[in-house]
Amino acid sequence: MEDLREDRPVDLVAALARARSSERPGADTPAGTAVRTWPGPPLPIPEAGPADLDLRTLLLLSLAASDDSGRLRPASSAGALHPVDAELVVGAGCSLPPGRYGYDPLRHRVHPIGRPADGTPPGVTAELSVTARRTVSHYGHRAWPLLLLDTGHAAAALFLAARALRVDEPATRLDGLTGNPLAAVHIPPPDGRSPTRRAGGTRVPEAAGGPPTPAELLARRSTAPPLPGAPSDDALRAVLSVAVRAGGSELRWCAAVGPPRPGLVELTPEGTALRRYAAGEARPALAAWAAGQAWVADAGAVLLAHGCPGDADAAHIRLAHLRAGFAVHLAHVTARRHGLAARPVGSWQQADLGAALGAAPDRDWVVHALALGTCHADEENTT
Repeated sequence: MEDLREDRPVDLVAALARARSSERPGADTPAGTAVRTWPGPPLPIPEAGPADLDLRTLLLLSLAASDDSGRLRPASSAGALHPVDAELVVGAGCSLPPGRYGYDPLRHRVHPIGRPADGTPPGVTAELSVTARRTVSHYGHRAWPLLLLDTGHAAAALFLAARALRVDEPATRLDGLTGNPLAAVHIPPPDGRSPTRRAGGTRVPEAAGGPPTPAELLARRSTAPPLPGAPSDDALRAVLSVAVRAGGSELRWCAAVGPPRPGLVELTPEGTALRRYAAGEARPALAAWAAGQAWVADAGAVLLAHGCPGDADAAHIRLAHLRAGFAVHLAHVTARRHGLAARPVGSWQQADLGAALGAAPDRDWVVHALALGTCHADEENTT
C-alpha cells in the first residue's frame, strides 16, 4: 500500500476495502499546513457590483474559516481537518476579474494562478480537490472515504451559498469520473446563463423549505454528542426525503430508530410516509461499526446512506461517497430547520448492512450517516 500521506493517485478499491476492515489506524502523523500554499500574492475579494456574482459572500457562506485555527467552517469535515481545497475558475459577471484563483479560507483571500481557458462560462466554477495528508494524519488508512465525503459536503456548502444569494441554477459535477478535481460547482452570475445545469443527469434539490438565509448558513454546526430524543415522524420524513432526492440512484437511504418500535424505516415509494424496512434495535450495532462511537447507540435516530458494493470500481466509489456527503449536508440543514440536533458520522468499519439483514454479503455497505436528536448539547465547541 502506498504512503497515503503523499497527495498522489491512490488505488481507491484497495483503499476502501482496507478502510472498511477492522484494522486500526496507527499513531497520528503531522497534518501539515491547514490550507494549501498557493503561489502568488494574496488578494482581497472586491465588493460586488449590482450585476455581479458576490464571490466574497459566496465563499464566506460556504468555505471560509471563522476561527484562526481553521477548524470552524460552514462545511462539515471529519476531525475538523478540512482537507478540501478550492480553485476558482472565474468568468465574466463576477466580483473578481476573469482568471484562475486559489482560495485561502483562513484569510478569505484569493491568489491569482492563471488565466481562464477559452470558453470559460460566465460566473465561477469552484473545482474541489483534497490535500490527503490532513485527514491521513489522524485517520490513517481510513482516510479516503472521509476525503470523498468531505468533498461532497464542501460541494453542498457552495450549492447552498449560491441559493442563499438567490442564484437559480447552481450546478454540481459529482460524477466521480475524475480524481482531480474530485468535484466542481458552477455558479452563474445573477442574470447569467450557463450551459452547465445538471448534476449527475438530474437537477439537484435543496434542503426542504426553500433557499437558506445567510444567517442560517453561518450558524450551522455539527452538534456535539450526545444527541438523545427521537425525532417526530414528520421531521424524519423531511430529512429522509431530502437525502433520497439529493443522493442519486447509487445509494439507498433508511433511518435507524429506537423504542417503542425499534428498527429501520425508509420512505414509501411516493415519499409521503415512512414504512418499516427491518425490525430490531440497530443503533448499538451502528455504534460499534462507527469506529466504536458509543454515543451513536443513544442517538434519537440515525439516517443511513448505504450501497457501494465491494466490487465497485473507482468511479463508482467516488460517485457514491461524493453524493453521500452532498446529500447528508442538505439533510443536515433540513434537520436543523425542524429543530433537530444533528451530526454527520463518516467513519464505518465492517458495516455490511446487507449481510446483517440476511442478504448477500459485500453488496450493501453503510457509506455515510447523520445522527439526529431533539436535545441540543452545547454547540460552542462543535465543528
